[in-house]
Amino acid sequence: MQFQQLHYFVAVAETRHFTRAAEMVHVAQPSLSQQIRALERELGADLFLRARGNITLTDAGEALLPLARRILADADTARHEVQELVQLRSGRVRLGATPSLCTGLLPDVLRAYHDRYPGIRLMIEENGSHDLVRELARGALDLALVVLPLPTPSPALLTTELLREDLVVVSGRDVPTPGGHHPVRIADLAGERLVMFRHGYDLRELTVSACRAEGFEPTFAVEGGEMDAVLGFVRAGLGHAVVPRMVATRAGQDVQVTPLASPGLHRTIGLARRGDVDPPRAARELQRMLLETTGTVREPAAEG
Repeated sequence: MQFQQLHYFVAVAETRHFTRAAEMVHVAQPSLSQQIRALERELGADLFLRARGNITLTDAGEALLPLARRILADADTARHEVQELVQLRSGRVRLGATPSLCTGLLPDVLRAYHDRYPGIRLMIEENGSHDLVRELARGALDLALVVLPLPTPSPALLTTELLREDLVVVSGRDVPTPGGHHPVRIADLAGERLVMFRHGYDLRELTVSACRAEGFEPTFAVEGGEMDAVLGFVRAGLGHAVVPRMVATRAGQDVQVTPLASPGLHRTIGLARRGDVDPPRAARELQRMLLETTGTVREPAAEG
C-alpha cells in the first residue's frame, strides 16, 4: 500500500468521479484508475461501486476512508516536523535589541542558541525601541527586544513582558558617589557631570525625565554615545551614568556601581513580534529560549 494510492483513493471518494479526482491530484485519469485497481487487488476487496455517472463507496471503501485520511494527515505532520527540524540546520534570525540589552541579556542567550543551532545565522540590529518597532512593523526583523510600553503602540504587534530591570548609577573607580549618599537619590545628580546616551536612546529619555521630575536639568559632560562608549567614558572619570543593573554587573571592576534610592528607576523589557505573521521556526526557537531564560510564561499581548 502506497501513500500515493491512498491519496488517489481519498480524491475519488471525495469527488465521486474518477476524471475530476485525476484533475484534482494532477495525474492522468488512466494512471489514477490503475493505481486504485492495484490498491483493491492488494486489499482483496473492491473500494468503489462503478456505475455510469454514479461512483459510490463499498463497505470496504467506507471502512478505509477515515483510516486513509488519518494516515495521510499523519504523513503530512511527519513531513512538516522533519522540514522544521531541517530548517534549524540553516537559515537566519533577524533580532533587534536596544544596545543595553545587547550588552546585558543577549550574550549568554545567543551563545546557548548558537551552541545548539550552529547553522543558524544571527543578524542583530542594535537600536532604540522606536526604531526597532518601525523595522519590526515593516518586516525587516523577526523579533525585537524593546522597552515597554512601546513608544508607538500598534495592534499589529504582539509583546511579551520578559523582565523588570533596576537602573543603577555607575561611576569611575576613584570618583566620589553623587551627593555622598549610598544609595543615590535622583536629586543627588543635580549639578553632577553625567555621561549621556544619544537622542532616541530609551535610557536617555528615562534619566532626563527623572531629573526634570526633581526640578532640575541634568548636566552633560559627554553625550551622544552608545553603551560601550558610555561605560568607557565613565571608566575614564568623565562623569556618572545611569545604566541597567544587568549592564553594570558586566562592566568589570573599573567602575563603581551604586543603587538608586527608593523608589528608584526601573524599566520593563519586552519581546515584540508581528501578530499578522508567524516568525520562522528558527526565530520561534530563539523566542522560546528567551522566555525560558527570563522565566516568562505569559502569552504575548497585542499592543494598541
